[in-house]
Amino acid sequence: MILLGTIVNCICIILGTLIGKLLHRIPEKVKTTVMHGIGLAVMLLGIQMGLKSEQFLIVIFSLVFGAILGEWWSLDDKLNLLGKWIETRVGSSSNEGTIAKGFVTATLIFVIGAMAIIGSLDSGLRQDHSVLFTKSVIDGFTSLVLATTLGIGVLFSAIPVMIYQGSISLLATQIEKWVPQELMDSFIVEMTGTGGIMIVAIGLNLLGLTKIRVANLLPGILVTAILVVILYYWSNLVDFTQAIISI
Repeated sequence: MILLGTIVNCICIILGTLIGKLLHRIPEKVKTTVMHGIGLAVMLLGIQMGLKSEQFLIVIFSLVFGAILGEWWSLDDKLNLLGKWIETRVGSSSNEGTIAKGFVTATLIFVIGAMAIIGSLDSGLRQDHSVLFTKSVIDGFTSLVLATTLGIGVLFSAIPVMIYQGSISLLATQIEKWVPQELMDSFIVEMTGTGGIMIVAIGLNLLGLTKIRVANLLPGILVTAILVVILYYWSNLVDFTQAIISI
């Protein structure tokens, strides 16, 4: 079953959120310290991802042009509007944080990252769900802790996770047919680096140090793909030209 890994991932997010809601009576100072701990852990994850880039200029250009596109398209505002629409449908949340904030924060954490793409590709190409099962456990515990401070909005992040990962899994056979393995490997490396910077930004927001509109950086992933493709075929063209000249 191609979507098994994604379905398990969404179930873990939902279960984690529900368990986290049962633990909502944690003292406020404990919640604050826990949120700071999550923020620090998320930042460390982002730094580890960012350091995996092999061509950091791609990361820089991706973030710059991605930010321009994101601000132009107002992705952060639209994502927040979606969260607020969900909030009006299910009722306002309590002091733990708004449903919109929980939805946006959790969605960004669960969607950005190499595991989502690699795991979805493995599910679609080889029906190997081990990566997504591992991600499911991580996301489950993360949603549990986030729910204790950000509320039930975390649960609704399962919807974009299902759409995003499910789409990649279903399209995986076509991706393998048209995209060379070397190109895909290069994209995953640079996407991990670019996504890592976004994860660091999420961590800073969780710590309350910044209010970075991380969703407006998301087009950077698309820019990364374009730049990697250009460099891949440019490199092949240069190698081909040199081979012709040397004959």
